[in-house]
Amino acid sequence: MFASRIALIHATPLAMEPVAQAFAALWREARCMNLLDDTLSQDRQQGAGADALAQRVVDLALYACAAGAQGILYTCSAFGPAIDAARAACGLPTLKPNEAMFDEAFERRPALVGLLTSFAPAAPSLQQEWAEACAERGQAIPLRSACADGAMQALQAGDRARHDALVLAAAESLRDCDFVLLGQFSLAASRGTIEQSIARPVLASTDSAVRRLRAVLPSTPSTGANTP
Repeated sequence: MFASRIALIHATPLAMEPVAQAFAALWREARCMNLLDDTLSQDRQQGAGADALAQRVVDLALYACAAGAQGILYTCSAFGPAIDAARAACGLPTLKPNEAMFDEAFERRPALVGLLTSFAPAAPSLQQEWAEACAERGQAIPLRSACADGAMQALQAGDRARHDALVLAAAESLRDCDFVLLGQFSLAASRGTIEQSIARPVLASTDSAVRRLRAVLPSTPSTGANTP
């Protein structure tokens, strides 16, 4: 028996360590392959064409499929519609970064949910995904968003202290929410600090995604010709 091969598709290297830690804690047997295009998020910020970016997102899924992946997890929150197209194109179980966390959030029956991000372009996509999830369930649960502007840039520069300070400052506006969702994988390491600071439960998308993949992709025999 071989563990499932999971393709982790990244648009920033900042997401790689948090998801690796989640797999180590929750599904050590999974065989993870990492695909990184760190120009995706850069080009998105600089206004690159949406169609061209979406095709690149799809192409990464097709590469993962050809490499023998049994499942795919995207770790960047800014490309929701493109990930839908990738799922359709490759035919594999393919997760957006936050969809499993959203499902867990609905199970808690909240009255008000907080969403914390550190990459501004991700917020509209996440808000749209939340609205669609509410519509599918026939619910209308308010989502209050806060962005820690500059936090991701600080982390990219190696300044963890400034990153954490900006994240905690942004989280303050979510203190009266039932709980807070972390919209970037790179925020996962700050989960405990945020919970302590605002005295609210915090859900990390990394853990939720790994739990979902493990549930839908249990250890199976390797059958793909490209899978050793």
